[in-house]
Amino acid sequence: MATLPPSLAIRAYCLKCGTSESSKLSPACHYICRNQIRYGFEKMNLERKLVCEEIAQTVGKTSYQRLDSKVYATSRVFIEETEQRVTTITEAEDLERASTYLFWTEVGGQVKVSVRKKNVKYAVYIEVSSLQLQSNYDRLVLSWGMYRSDSSCFIPLDVRSSVPDSRTTTRETPFMHTASGRLVLELEFEAKQIPFYLSFVLNPSFGSDPSSSEIEIRSHRKTNFCVPVGFNRGYPSPLGLSFSSDGSMNFAIFTRNAESVVLCLFDDTTADKPTLELDLDPYVNRSGDVWHASFESAWTFVSYGYRCKGPLLHRNKDQFNAGKILLDPYAKIIGNSAPSSDGSRSLLKYLGRLCEEPAFDWGDDVHPDLPMEKLVVYRLNVKHFTQHKSSQLPTDVAGTFSGLTEKLQHLKDLGLNAILLEPIFSFDEQKGPYFPCHFFLPMNLYGPSGGSVSAINSMKEMVKKLHANGIEVLLEVVFTHTAAEGALQGIDDLSYYHVNRVADLEATNSLNSNYPIVQQMILDCLRHWVTEFHVDGFCFINASSLLRGFHGEYLSRPPLVEAIAFDPLLSKTKIIADCWDPHDMLPNETRFPHWKRWAEMNTKFCNDTRNFWRGEGLLSDLATRLCGSGDIFSDGRGPSFSFNFVARNVGLSLVDLVSFSNDTLASQLSWNCGEEGPTDNITVLQRRLKQIRNFLFVLFVSLGVPVLNMGDECGQSSGGSPSYTDRQPLDWNALSTGFAIQTTQFVSFLSSFRMRRGDLLQKRNFLKEENIDWHGNEQSPPKWEDPSCKFLAMTLKADKVESPLSSESSHLKGDLFIAFNAAGCSESVILPPPPDGMSWRRLVDTALPFPGFFSTNGEPVLEQMAGLVVYEMKPHSCALFEASSLISN
Repeated sequence: MATLPPSLAIRAYCLKCGTSESSKLSPACHYICRNQIRYGFEKMNLERKLVCEEIAQTVGKTSYQRLDSKVYATSRVFIEETEQRVTTITEAEDLERASTYLFWTEVGGQVKVSVRKKNVKYAVYIEVSSLQLQSNYDRLVLSWGMYRSDSSCFIPLDVRSSVPDSRTTTRETPFMHTASGRLVLELEFEAKQIPFYLSFVLNPSFGSDPSSSEIEIRSHRKTNFCVPVGFNRGYPSPLGLSFSSDGSMNFAIFTRNAESVVLCLFDDTTADKPTLELDLDPYVNRSGDVWHASFESAWTFVSYGYRCKGPLLHRNKDQFNAGKILLDPYAKIIGNSAPSSDGSRSLLKYLGRLCEEPAFDWGDDVHPDLPMEKLVVYRLNVKHFTQHKSSQLPTDVAGTFSGLTEKLQHLKDLGLNAILLEPIFSFDEQKGPYFPCHFFLPMNLYGPSGGSVSAINSMKEMVKKLHANGIEVLLEVVFTHTAAEGALQGIDDLSYYHVNRVADLEATNSLNSNYPIVQQMILDCLRHWVTEFHVDGFCFINASSLLRGFHGEYLSRPPLVEAIAFDPLLSKTKIIADCWDPHDMLPNETRFPHWKRWAEMNTKFCNDTRNFWRGEGLLSDLATRLCGSGDIFSDGRGPSFSFNFVARNVGLSLVDLVSFSNDTLASQLSWNCGEEGPTDNITVLQRRLKQIRNFLFVLFVSLGVPVLNMGDECGQSSGGSPSYTDRQPLDWNALSTGFAIQTTQFVSFLSSFRMRRGDLLQKRNFLKEENIDWHGNEQSPPKWEDPSCKFLAMTLKADKVESPLSSESSHLKGDLFIAFNAAGCSESVILPPPPDGMSWRRLVDTALPFPGFFSTNGEPVLEQMAGLVVYEMKPHSCALFEASSLISN
């Protein structure tokens, strides 16, 4: 509608984009009559009143402007004669919602554009002031068009007017003059046609012939003026999709090198093409490197994605499809993947869902907040844990978070108080969970119904149930690389990935984790898992790559690692570095910076323990691991920062570690105990059984945090394959076998004993020299550096404390004597004298048959003569003795 200003407002100019947006406009009114125009408005420090006669004179001079007409800009733009009526706009709330943009023109002067909702329509008011034109130009025309997905292509318009070509995509509307020298007009658009961008230029001319001037006035940037209609410019923070209290939605995505960003909206999750595409304006919808837009509502749209355009976005321009719709890196709920119209896997699209995260009743849930030295950890794969039909769970529950919850009793039977979940982020199903596609929500397939909301709620229920039973939840996370497709590729590869020709990084889709925006994304992600899912800690896979800088160089103080260590929220969780690399399946040894906050998966513990029990290695190496790996953790941390393991989810399982050893498995440091693979040889089987017990025993009596791997308690085998992909789902029927029964009971015993003797085995600090004695064979000191020595024993001495009931010193707990014999022959061990008033009791001898090889109360050890106890240890065995009071015996 060509008319006079509905309102005026003062707004500070935005230097960044050349526009500004008004947060509030003063209440005002204007009205139109057939033969004259009258208006009134209120504005501080501006004219209070205009004389109608002056306006009427102006109108009379410019009758060609068709002031009795009203312009409707929809998909069918036409000119309609108005009836004699009065239109008022006095609702303050409508005006407060108006968005105002201020532009400078390339020839001086200003253009102010206000967009507001007017009943069920949208009105765009344009005012031009201080425009310097040549004297022969007596009028100004607005040449305008609408676009959505492509700023260079206007939406075709069906014009019901005297315009000869009804297919014309642009429209010309003249301005009219006010008495104060301003040029104004107003356009109205049907609500059903929004959202879109209004793009226009100014055409000065003389007379009534629009073609009398070839001059086009643009913005000071030499571009068309452009404003959004039906949506707002939005906000750059927070990134991702966010909702306001009034129900409006804000979209924000980071991409520094994009020349344009298209927001794609879908009203059908199975559709190949978006229902609506909006080509975000780089000056209105961009702040710095963040593109953003906001909507009052989503209409019927259910999902969204982005197209990013620009020559610098992609590392492999020849391989990347520029038309691919990209998932928002911050999407909190995503739909299941859908193939493109040609069925190509490379064009699979993952779309964010246009809904808020489901509310969840956490009740009185609290973090168990266990001290690190008290942890006993069980590493598992959510899908493989209950996927096997032997779990006897419904098909929609098996292999999900809900299935894990159903098997809670098994975790309690093992005496565990923490689980470490293999990566649960959305991942490439062909490559496995260590190649993530997304970071802010669990994989859809882990929910009973296979959807995002189901997976989210199922996981929260699992965490809540585990917390109620005193079990913490730790997550393995991968922030050093992504899947080759379907992740962050195409958004801004130069920012998100290493593309600096560092061969070992670029070829593996390595994330530039210390780049500021990637660092922010990782921190936001971790905080999200803590606040929304109540997880208790994180284990960072391939952590050595977190030390790499922009150009692949190793940093002594990597910003991300330091930021996590000092983050007010994250620093209160367990943070663990695991330098195992999923690409080459090997650990990358490195000195990890820790700021006394980072724990580490102790690969040296694994290697030295395996070497000792296959008859290689040094006694000094084993002793170092038993005492908490002081060579790694004596730099201000302590043994509780060492997460110890002898087998993990990659490499050989525990039963394969004692069953296979060949040239291809040299890096696994395994020993087959005499025969390769499955066998019926009783001697070999007994030796293997002892070795499994030995590994578990060393794991639980060493200072540090023991980490048990899923399936090792029941002899799960991969047939000698170290590959992660060859790991099989847990067979719950195997838990009823004799091997599984005795192994599960042994693990439970060790967990209980470790807790009972936490004064010696669960220490946050290293043992003092006076608290430990070392013994070699034949009553001699250990030969630390002699590789032929295979026997080591130690006495752990309990601290004496004052009895609260007596002034005399008393032993609340006795000493421990622990011996390890990796030799192929028996060893006669002379136990040291027990403390006064105590005697030795044998708790463990891994060479004895089940059920006698461990005992909760212990078996008394007879003295051969007064004060002398000799015990014969069989080959490849461990033994544990505890001094206990004679009165209790």
